[in-house]
Amino acid sequence: MTKEILMPDAGSHARDGARLHAASGLRLSAALCLLSPLLALADSPRPALPPEQRTNGRQTLGAVDVLKPFTTACAAKIESVLGRTICSATIVGGDGYVLMKASEAPELAKTHILFADGRKAGLREVRRDARLDLLLAQAVGVSGLHAASFGAARPLTMGQWLCSAANSGKETRIGIVSARPRRIPGTGAALGIRMDEKPAKAARGVRVVGIASDSPAEDAGLQEGDVILTIAGVTVSEFRRVHDLVSKRQPGEVIDVHYLRKDKEESCRVRLASRTKVLQNWEGEDFANGGVSLRSDNFPEVLQHDIPLFPADMGGPVATLDGKVVGINIARVDRVTTFALPVEAFWTEAQQWIKADRHPPKAVVVE
Repeated sequence: MTKEILMPDAGSHARDGARLHAASGLRLSAALCLLSPLLALADSPRPALPPEQRTNGRQTLGAVDVLKPFTTACAAKIESVLGRTICSATIVGGDGYVLMKASEAPELAKTHILFADGRKAGLREVRRDARLDLLLAQAVGVSGLHAASFGAARPLTMGQWLCSAANSGKETRIGIVSARPRRIPGTGAALGIRMDEKPAKAARGVRVVGIASDSPAEDAGLQEGDVILTIAGVTVSEFRRVHDLVSKRQPGEVIDVHYLRKDKEESCRVRLASRTKVLQNWEGEDFANGGVSLRSDNFPEVLQHDIPLFPADMGGPVATLDGKVVGINIARVDRVTTFALPVEAFWTEAQQWIKADRHPPKAVVVE
């Protein structure tokens, strides 16, 4: 039995080709109809946008101005005695209590605080919490301040608008929640040096063979060729010991370094930074365009946002557009990432610190 094989004839091919050609023509005509308004717009002159409206123009800033009372009113600036801005602070008590980033203010006695209303005061340290990198202080002799009104941070969703005090509390900037809340593990602290793995002469100390740009070591004045003799009072003779002593400390801690330079013994104080900061910017590229916080990791929970801020803005409040402060900016990580401590991570503890400071136990009379 033979099987019949049906083959299309030539006329069939012609008819199919005609149908395909017609369909293609219809699709092309439809596409041209849809594109024609866009093509016309491309050829027509575009309206010129005034330069002042292309970035932070009056209309843009006018829309943000209504948010200022929620951020700048409860923000303050911390300065050194020489007038250098150190960090920002969030007012948490009308009687002068403020919270700030602890690692940026290692010596509070050498600072003062400036408020939005122009008042200036000294600061009294109340509590320093290394786990949260928060410092509670009280402005001396100040009252009647506008304290932050806190709201819940955990219900916030990605893409939700936020606002924050910026430029030492002089202005308000906006951005969005850019990631889910999460814990940020720590990588330890770093000096920012490369060390010779071979023992130094007479097996005394560890030789420095490289200094990272914008690092704690560079800021403290250490140089290539220096031989480190002691770290925080501990004698060192091999590079692993230096690494262990430094990495176990918190970024922001200040340690004494004793070293040998050209046969002369010298010493300096070094404020440590996060290993992440040092490694990412080893060659001085300034990948963050404005710097990175000394401590940028090892937080129990963070609220991540993309508000354009700088390290000196850390410690200031971050709020929702309805005026509720939901966190305190705690670390500038890079040019598009800022970490804030959500209110749930610190406010319950901070209230206890304030209460204990306001109502210390009465002295017991000894007869």
